[in-house]
Amino acid sequence: MTNKAKTVNISTGRALSRRAVLRGAGAALALPLLDAMTPAFANSSPAPVHRFQTVYVPNGMAMDYWLPKKIGLDFEMTPILQPLAEHREKMLILSGLNANWNIAHAGAGGSFLTGVTRGGKNEVEILADISVDQLLASQLGKETQLSSLELSMDAPALAGACTANLSCVYTHTLSWRSPTEPLPTEHNPRAVFERLFGDSGSTARDAREVRLKQQSSILDAVLDKLRGLESNLGAEDRYLVGSYTESVRNIERRIQKAEEQIDQDLPEIDQPAGVPPEYEDHMEIMQDLQVLALQTDLTRVITFMMSKEQSARPYPQIDVPDAHHPLSHHNNNPQLVEKMSRINTYHTTLFARYLDKLAAVQEGDRNLLDNMTILYGAGLSNSTVHAGNNLPVLLMGGGAGWLYGGDHIQYSHQPTMADLHLTLMERFKFPVDRIGGSKDPLPIF
Repeated sequence: MTNKAKTVNISTGRALSRRAVLRGAGAALALPLLDAMTPAFANSSPAPVHRFQTVYVPNGMAMDYWLPKKIGLDFEMTPILQPLAEHREKMLILSGLNANWNIAHAGAGGSFLTGVTRGGKNEVEILADISVDQLLASQLGKETQLSSLELSMDAPALAGACTANLSCVYTHTLSWRSPTEPLPTEHNPRAVFERLFGDSGSTARDAREVRLKQQSSILDAVLDKLRGLESNLGAEDRYLVGSYTESVRNIERRIQKAEEQIDQDLPEIDQPAGVPPEYEDHMEIMQDLQVLALQTDLTRVITFMMSKEQSARPYPQIDVPDAHHPLSHHNNNPQLVEKMSRINTYHTTLFARYLDKLAAVQEGDRNLLDNMTILYGAGLSNSTVHAGNNLPVLLMGGGAGWLYGGDHIQYSHQPTMADLHLTLMERFKFPVDRIGGSKDPLPIF
C-alpha cells in the first residue's frame, strides 16, 4: 500500500481504495467508508461489509429479570433488556441454548465461542478448540490489516489456577487460535490505540518524553496528507472525514488524560499505561476504539469481555458495593438476586451506548450496526449453581442483511452454543462441518 492516497477520477469512475491509509512518521490513519470509495458510475451499491463481534458478560445472569415469558414478536422487554429497547428491532433473543462444557466458570468462558465439551483437566493442561471468532477471522481477516481484536476490561492472566483447579486461561479469554493456543486479551486503551494507528513506544520516562516531543498526535503526523485528501472529496465525504478525525483526536485526549492521572514513575513495559481509573470511563474509551476499528475496516472480528469470569469487581456507582462473583452465588435469595440484576442491567445499559455509537456511523444507505452480527451473552445462566442450561444469549444488529430482529425464539430440542456457531458460519458464508460439540445448525428463520 502506498503512502499517497488515491483520489476519485470522475471521468473514469475510479475510486479511492476501500483500504486507503494515510501514513506519517510512526503513524497510519485508516479511513472510514466514503462515497469516494465507490466507483462514480456504479449501477449498484457495493456489497455491505459484514462484521462479527462478541460482547461477553461474566458470572451468569439474574434469569427472572432477563428472560421474556412471551415467545415470538410480542415478547416483553424485561428489566435487564429494557436498556436495549431503542434497538428492539435489531434484537433476536435465543433461549433454550445450553453450554457445551458445563464446569463452573472455566467451562462458561472456555466453551462460549469454542463449543468444546471438555478442556484441560488441571492447571497446566491448556486445551480447547479453535473458536468461532477465529474461524471467521481466518476468512474475514484476508481483507483487513488486523484479523481480529481480543479485548477486555481486565488485565489478562493466562497462568495459574482460577476455578475448579483449572487454568486461568479459561476465565480470561474467549478466543482460541488452535486447540492449544488461547489468545490473550488487551485491556489497555493506549495499547489498543497504538495497535490500530501504529504509534508504538515505551513507558520508560525518557522514551515517553521523546515520543511526546516528536509527535503529540497521530493526526498531526498525517495532517498534510489529510488536508490533501479532503481537498479532493465531496462535501458529504469531507463531513465524514472531519467527524471521524475528531473522534480520533478526542480518544487521544482522553487516553492522555488517563495517563496524567496515574503515577509518572511507571514500570518499564512495552506500552504506556492508559487505563482510566473509573470503570465507566474505561468502558467508553474501549467502546470508541472498537467503533473506530470497525468503521475504518481495520478488522471485522472483535471479542470484548465486559469482565472476566469470577470477576470480583464491585459496582458502587449503581449502589451495588458487593463483589460481583460472591454476589452471583446468591442461593436464590430474592434481595441478592435483585442486586445481581442491577449489575446485569448496568451491563446492558453500557452495551446500549455502544449500539448507539455503531448506529450513528453511516455506511452508504445503511449504518455500521446494520452491517454487524453481535453475539451478546453469558456462559452461565443461574450462577448460584453454575447452571449451563438455557443460557442468556441474544444476537444484535442487521447482519448485513440476514439478521431480522424484534423476535424471541425458544428452542426445545436442547441445542448448544456450538450449534449456534455452525449457524453463524453459514450466515457469514463460510460453512464448516463441525465446531466443538456441534450437531446441527439452528433453525433461526
